[in-house]
Amino acid sequence: MPSISPAIVQSFAPTGTLRAAINLGNPVLVQGTAAAPTGVTVDLATELAKRLGVPLKLVPFAQAGGVFEALQQGLWDIAFLAIEPKRAAEIDFTAPYVIIEGVYVVPKESKLQTVEEVDSKGVRISVITNAAYDLFLTRSLKNAELVRSPEAGFAQFEREKLDVIAGVKQPMVAYAARTPGVRVIPGRFMEIRQAMGTPKGRDAAAAYLRGFVEEMKASGFVGDSLKRGGQGDATVAPAEK
Repeated sequence: MPSISPAIVQSFAPTGTLRAAINLGNPVLVQGTAAAPTGVTVDLATELAKRLGVPLKLVPFAQAGGVFEALQQGLWDIAFLAIEPKRAAEIDFTAPYVIIEGVYVVPKESKLQTVEEVDSKGVRISVITNAAYDLFLTRSLKNAELVRSPEAGFAQFEREKLDVIAGVKQPMVAYAARTPGVRVIPGRFMEIRQAMGTPKGRDAAAAYLRGFVEEMKASGFVGDSLKRGGQGDATVAPAEK
């Protein structure tokens, strides 16, 4: 393993510790609890800290929106977020390391049958505030209305009898499997490109991180970690060209 220059280490961890933001709201990327998280993001953060030769501190957040908000407070050095234009204005992202899908769930008796039909007048869609799919749907929907919740949207969807709930495929499929009165609409409404990122201005760290992610994908590290976490159906992103 080639040595890493002190300038790169300083760029990543100016406090002497690598602080990694962990999004507990995405079960594809993180499993376990805030006290003992596991998953591909934890594995990647651990490997990076090992290479840098610095201690690792995991900084857990309930949802991705909280990770982005904490950037302004300087609470983390690296994060694992979906690539989004709003976020990219303040974060230097790598290429994606995992591709996941955004899907819709509706009541079984719903007349909505396709992804395209969801964007209709009068349709109310439950989303988690500032999740990647919230940001995407805010940009792309023409007719449907988004109803936001700061935490997991399943309770809001049921309590307010909303027409649709949007979310990451794996937990949405699991929700539909355990909830008799709902179904998943076939197909996806978006591709969610999960990447690593550093705050803007840390150019040395950002450059190193891009190569690190490509190596982790090519070596099988990402795929093996996903399988260990029970997420073998998630897609490792292709190599960056």
